[in-house]
Parts: sequence; structure tokens; C-alpha cells
Amino acid sequence: MADQPETEFITDVAVLRLLAHPLRRRIEEHLRAGPVNATSLAQALGENTGLTSYHLRQLAKHGFVEEVPELSNGKERWWRAVPRDRRFPRYSGQSEEMRTASGEVARQHLAEVVELYESFERNADEMGSWADAFVYSRSTIRVDQARFEEFFEEYIALVKRFGAPEGDTDDGRKAVLLRMFSFPEM
Repeated sequence: MADQPETEFITDVAVLRLLAHPLRRRIEEHLRAGPVNATSLAQALGENTGLTSYHLRQLAKHGFVEEVPELSNGKERWWRAVPRDRRFPRYSGQSEEMRTASGEVARQHLAEVVELYESFERNADEMGSWADAFVYSRSTIRVDQARFEEFFEEYIALVKRFGAPEGDTDDGRKAVLLRMFSFPEM
């Protein structure tokens, strides 16, 4: 796809810490369903409006969310996620501080995967044929580093290729959560 953004490496430790905050992870998760304002977000997350407003502004400051002007009116500001190909630098290129922060982000995301899967399990009987979208694969590949990087880039290209174009609201579609974790065996 020609309009895909360039890969963006998150190298600022402050931004990594921003992403490691548990409430911001929950905000990011909630934004998958579409635009929110601080009040609706606060109600959904059981937090106060001032807190959600603050965290939305912090996420906006670093380009993770943006205001939706066509929905905003007066003091009520609406926000949406800004999808990008964001990545952490290679482990060897990270400072100890960056490793600590990126490790916390990874732990938060793993915890999110467990929560989301448990929710799927509880609700699968109500999902009809969409419950069949649960697929499981556990694989091991033997590759050198260059070949692994090629594999990862092809995975990202596949995700981009099959992702719905921005603004596509076809009611027959459902968000399918994909997560890829990989690490070398010791």
C-alpha cells in the first residue's frame, strides 16, 4: 500500500514510559472501538474525567492520539488513535533505561493479551461464527538474523495488506486482534 507510513522507532525513554503506564494502555485498548471524549472514556474505565483528559493530552503530545475536529464542539474534545508502524529499537541499541521501559511495555501488552483472551473465552458462545476466528499456532523457525528480519517485515506487510482502509465501516467486519511475540530460545 503506497500510503502506509514509514517505520517509526521510539527512541525517547519518556515516550516509552508514557506507553508503559497501565491507564494509558487501557485508553489505547478502548480507542480501538473508535473515537472517545474524556467523559465517555472516564465512564467506561471507571476513572475521573480530569484524569482521562490529562492522559489523552499526553498521548496526543506524542502523536498516539489526535483530536477529531468534526466531532468536537465547544469544550468537548473527541479523540481517535493514530495508527502507525511504531517499533522499539533493537535490544542492542537500547540503553539500560530504555530496556527497562520497553520491558514494562511488553509486560503490559502480554497482560492485555491474557485479559483479552479470557474475555473471548467468557463470551465465545455469544459470538456466533466469529468465535471461529480464534486460531492458534505455535511455531519455531530456525533462521539467521537477516532471515528473521525478512520474516518480520513480511508479517507487518501482511497485516497492513489485510487491514481495513481507514474510515472503512463495513458492518460485516470485526476487529480481529493479532499479536506476535518472538524471542530466541536460550
